[in-house]
Amino acid sequence: MPPEAYHTSFSGWGRYPVAEGLEIKSEDLVRSTAGAALCRGLARSYGDSSLPACANDTVVDTTMADRLLAFDQDSGLLRAEAGVSLLELNRLFLRGGWFVPVSPGTQFVTLGGMVASDIHGKNHHVDGCFGEHVRSLRLRVADGRIIECSDEQEQELFRATLGGMGLTGHILEVEFRMRRIPSPWIRGESHRIANLDAMVAGLKEAAGAWPMTVGWVDCLARGESLGRGILMKGCWAEPDEAPGTPPPTKRRFRVPFQFPGFALCRASMKAFNLLYYYKHIQREKRGIVHPDAFFYPLDMLDDWNLIYGRRGFTQYQCVLPHAEDNGPARRFLDLFTSGGGMAFLCVIKDCGPEGKGMLSFPRPGISIAMDFPVHREKTQGFVDRLNELVIAEGGRIYLTKDTFTREEHFRAMESRLDAFNAVRRKWDPQGKLRSAQSVRLLGDTI
Repeated sequence: MPPEAYHTSFSGWGRYPVAEGLEIKSEDLVRSTAGAALCRGLARSYGDSSLPACANDTVVDTTMADRLLAFDQDSGLLRAEAGVSLLELNRLFLRGGWFVPVSPGTQFVTLGGMVASDIHGKNHHVDGCFGEHVRSLRLRVADGRIIECSDEQEQELFRATLGGMGLTGHILEVEFRMRRIPSPWIRGESHRIANLDAMVAGLKEAAGAWPMTVGWVDCLARGESLGRGILMKGCWAEPDEAPGTPPPTKRRFRVPFQFPGFALCRASMKAFNLLYYYKHIQREKRGIVHPDAFFYPLDMLDDWNLIYGRRGFTQYQCVLPHAEDNGPARRFLDLFTSGGGMAFLCVIKDCGPEGKGMLSFPRPGISIAMDFPVHREKTQGFVDRLNELVIAEGGRIYLTKDTFTREEHFRAMESRLDAFNAVRRKWDPQGKLRSAQSVRLLGDTI
């Protein structure tokens, strides 16, 4: 018998929407996933991908299942339960000269979540998504069986699970290869960039020499300054470049209360973007950087999602094809700013080849991601307009961040959806595994 389930409320990191359902917390994922509709880790997906579809659905909190099961010091091959966090992996391995092959922008994610989202990072142009480094998965599929899958065994199921948002089976264990690093410090450079053309050119130029690149963009700037921002580049520092001591634990601060709605006006966001851009007084900076500051700057501020107030917020992330004139990215930023979009945070990255995950997000092109507050009477229409442009440009969105996309829009931008659904139907013909997002986007029924 599975452990007892309790009624509770769920939300993602965006704090919108909120759903009711049943929750189980247990260190035994095999027992606790029996009959469950979904697994959920540290809840850092932004919208409804880790929310129950209805109040009678059971969601399993995986975070107590956090054991490391095997590690090979020679090859870096690690096997662990799905609930272990990236924060814990960094704590255990970074000082010993190991790091995950791909890291997202927060440490507060679980291994299972990294697989379900097939996370990507600043090194996508070099190393692809996390799924490219996963060797095998242990899943509990909808009929209760425990399946080991990989590229050699049940390949379709394996590849559908990479980026499959937890809809192909409950992820119990993950085996992947850690990467040996020369030191736990980052050698970094940052440059103040005048506009979008210069930003994209800088990303492309850096891609040949730097394994990790990312840009922050002032998404409220318009005209000749459209796309201006800060370009950041990094690589692991060699021992003779790095400090002789390991990186200290950085102090974290906490947002003490939920911000009032009036604090999130266009003037405050414009002021923030302006200050952030010009605080980079030198046009170029070079130095040795703490890995937390490079990979996880927002993790230094606990509960930063409270800044967006009681209405919550969403993130819109898309990838747009490359073009000689940067037209797709330019038209997207123009639409965002002219449509009244406001964001503190806008991130731009250069994406490499498409991964093997059936619904993995990145493809060759420019990824743009921005957070903005939810206005329930306006946000749906705004996201509709963004999606229509992305479809016209041949791009697609990232499911881990999505809250408002319509089913017809997702189908129009995702040519791989029929193949993914065929694998789901094969392993779960009765549709037992589902989420609020799969009901909204994939036609699942309640």
